Amino acid sequence: MENNSLLQDTFGRKHDYLRISITEHCNLRCTYCMPEDGISLTPKSHLMTADEIVSIAQTFVNLGVTKIRLTGGEPLVRKDARDVILRLGKLGVNLSITTNGILVSNFIETFKEAGIKTVNISIDSLVKDKFNQITRREYFDIVQKNIDLLLREKFNVKLNVVLIKSFNDNEILDFIAVTKSKNVQVRFIEFMPFSGNQWDKSKLVSYAEILETIQSKYTISEIERLQDSPNDTAKNFKINSHLGSFAIISSVTNPFCSTCNRIRLTADGKLKNCLFSNSETSLLEVLRAGESIIPLIEQNLLSKKAVRAGMDDDLKFQNPELFSQNRSMIAIGG
Repeated sequence: MENNSLLQDTFGRKHDYLRISITEHCNLRCTYCMPEDGISLTPKSHLMTADEIVSIAQTFVNLGVTKIRLTGGEPLVRKDARDVILRLGKLGVNLSITTNGILVSNFIETFKEAGIKTVNISIDSLVKDKFNQITRREYFDIVQKNIDLLLREKFNVKLNVVLIKSFNDNEILDFIAVTKSKNVQVRFIEFMPFSGNQWDKSKLVSYAEILETIQSKYTISEIERLQDSPNDTAKNFKINSHLGSFAIISSVTNPFCSTCNRIRLTADGKLKNCLFSNSETSLLEVLRAGESIIPLIEQNLLSKKAVRAGMDDDLKFQNPELFSQNRSMIAIGG
């Protein structure tokens, strides 16, 4: 098989988007991401070094990856994050990052030098006390200042909002209001099940419910349906009179598996072909043995299921035993 088709699975999906978690550490303890008592962190010797991250990323770029997103944990807490970002910025790909925003002010020039144009900020409440409750930390004011800083510095800013029923679903219209005067995209994300995050369907705020809430204030003619990008996970909208926009990511009620082009590399060098898959392929061991990782990449993608790691109906998807076998979100990288 030629290199340009190695990243294609048995369903004809070409994978040109690599998400790399560069650390399992985080300076927040968000309830939907990490179990309350934390997770057992991987020993440092089992984690990818900067050289290994760049080496694996270069292999994927050679195979056809055109976009890389850095995640964590919180990627900016890694001690050599600046070096990793700058080196990946030289690979000629569309480089972006997802961060909680706390350390952003220290990395503005790094982002610019690496060619990062889009920064996703995870923020689940516009109410300070509620933000502190869900993150189990008190960084609300810093995050708000850094969002404004990114906007002043002309970055594309996306706000990732995980909606949880009876917790922050009453803030949907408040987040929409943010887009009136700020050129941000608010991305409402359905609450997804992972190990240790106490997911159940009653906490889910569905795509339909989100739209219904928005339509309670705005008329159909005021809500513009935007053109989605190819392979987009989000359904994109805009209130006509607003500067910014909003989107809905409906991984649970309306999965977008048929157009998935994403692969994930965990901080300990394991390849996941689906966010919900509990099976992984260790690239790091083979790399350290001086062998080619390309056959493993091919094998991993050829084993990818058509829908949500084989959970192709709601009964399977709501089975907590299946998710207890997967990692927590913080150990996957999102």
